[in-house]
Amino acid sequence: MDLAPYVTAFVTLFVIVDPVGLAPLFVALTQGADARHRRGIAIRSILIGAALLTLFGLLGEAVLGFVGISMPAFRIAGGILLFLTALDMLFERRTKRREDQAAQADDPSVFPLATPLIAGPGALATMILLTGQAPGDWGWIAAVHGVMLAVMAVTFLFFLAAGIIERALGPTGINVVTRLLGMLLAALSVQFVLDGLRAFGLAPA
Repeated sequence: MDLAPYVTAFVTLFVIVDPVGLAPLFVALTQGADARHRRGIAIRSILIGAALLTLFGLLGEAVLGFVGISMPAFRIAGGILLFLTALDMLFERRTKRREDQAAQADDPSVFPLATPLIAGPGALATMILLTGQAPGDWGWIAAVHGVMLAVMAVTFLFFLAAGIIERALGPTGINVVTRLLGMLLAALSVQFVLDGLRAFGLAPA
């Protein structure tokens, strides 16, 4: 059994959702809350985020077909979107934008945690891209959703351990990890663009 596609799917979603980068924001959003309240916010945000990602994973390609967008075209557009997200991670713009969104929140479980921080445009596009790699193959589609749930489980664990992680890594450690993930995401986004171009016959196999 070739595990490479599943590993790639996990890494892509993990980098996009970025549990390491979300952990300090979760601490800030739940500052002053007791452990029970903080755990409740974490559970609600993860469940809502997973529901949104599932919706786009199952219906996203049908929506694209309805509006006349081909999967290769969306793969190219999604790759470009992910590349812009990678640039934001590399130059700290993503962190600043997330902090601005977090500052506006009263109950953070739906906004900004579930969306757009967990199930943001990049994550939603990634679900469509991944499930679109084998249209109609329900085994692969189920596997992608299983991978997504695994990423959600890891994110939940990061939320529960957010305070410990923030103290252990510190601002410098979090910046280093974010930049490393940004480099990885940039490479993955270029691969999506190449796959789209290859489908159009514009790139070598």
